[in-house]
Amino acid sequence: MTGLPDPQDVHLTLMGRRVLLGITGSIAAYKSAFLARELVKRGAEVRVVMTPSATGFITPLTLATLVGNPVHSDFTESIESGAWTNHVELGLWGDLFLVAPCTAQTLSFFAQGACTNLLHAVFLSSRCPVAVAPAMDLDMFTNAATQENLKTLSERGIKIIEPTSGALASGLDGKGRMEEPEVIADFVEAFFLSNMPLSGKRVVVTAGPTEEPIDSVRYLGNRSTGKMGFALASRLADLGASVTLISGPVNIKTPQRIAERIDVCTAQEMYDATISVWPSMDAGIACAAVADMRPVNPADKKLHRGDLPDSILLENTPDTLLEMGRTKSSSQVLMGFALETDSAEESLKSAESKLTRKNLDFVVMNTLADKGAGFNHDTNKVTVLQSVGAHTEKRIFELKTKREVAYDLIELLSTLLI
Repeated sequence: MTGLPDPQDVHLTLMGRRVLLGITGSIAAYKSAFLARELVKRGAEVRVVMTPSATGFITPLTLATLVGNPVHSDFTESIESGAWTNHVELGLWGDLFLVAPCTAQTLSFFAQGACTNLLHAVFLSSRCPVAVAPAMDLDMFTNAATQENLKTLSERGIKIIEPTSGALASGLDGKGRMEEPEVIADFVEAFFLSNMPLSGKRVVVTAGPTEEPIDSVRYLGNRSTGKMGFALASRLADLGASVTLISGPVNIKTPQRIAERIDVCTAQEMYDATISVWPSMDAGIACAAVADMRPVNPADKKLHRGDLPDSILLENTPDTLLEMGRTKSSSQVLMGFALETDSAEESLKSAESKLTRKNLDFVVMNTLADKGAGFNHDTNKVTVLQSVGAHTEKRIFELKTKREVAYDLIELLSTLLI
């Protein structure tokens, strides 16, 4: 039996939030079991990273059982196979990196940027906010070096969960006790409610393909899976944005905390749904692979083999992105996508033309010529063109998971939103 939450629990205030819990070598590590359980009870998904010394205070098996995920404490998962723990992936995974308890030594390493174990490596590679709950003896906490380290970390944006006063392991009585698990869990809730950089921003994201009917069974479509658009919507929601996700036909669950999902099928439906909400948005990301053409006279029933026409007359579909750019206000930010198949030079020319013609702030170009990019992959390789005054800036990103690409793209978008 694990500490995984009951989906019927109405108090899942952290549902869908990802908390990376770091545990260091302190007697207060026993409290981490209660903290992990409390976070999970409130709906958070929790993964645990321990320092080697922390495993002497509480076992990884205990924590793995409580959170329902493997616990990491070493760079090497298996010496025999050579499998290793990807500290970069762990740093990207979390919405919050919470180190509780955090010893004086770990505070010092964090302040110095030193890296002697897996937890330090995760800290240095983490892109998410970090919070620490110090735990140590009174004299260690009040020492000028410790206080200077806390000041340094606070100035760098690290959240400090102040320790409380009380009986300490040394027998002294004073400040240095790690805050109680319920209070730390309350802090985590408050953090997610008020400290997200895109809180209050409204963003519409289009994702997936459209299907243009030939008859009641057949359609014109493309190979888009919607994975990139859904990853972008998920990242926006993680950062506090109110996201309206407009999706073509895909088989993907709605990400946590999406304000509204609108399912559409055709390019016309995509156009109508997007244009109706666009005026109230702060930003838009047009990631959907919308069909450019549709049959003029689709049949309302299935056409049998002998009834199929020799040719199908096509007409243009409405251009959603063009209309968004045409009506974009000076305060709105708009990002479009351009999937290309030509040479690198011609692809860039086409993407830059789209940036200008459709009045975009960003255009994200990828090409099917790059292995692992485009449709039917969990990875993508993109080049981003940004309109900056009278010139265009170009950024090239190497092949990454679509989740990692979403981090990069939303970071760029945020520069114009925050």
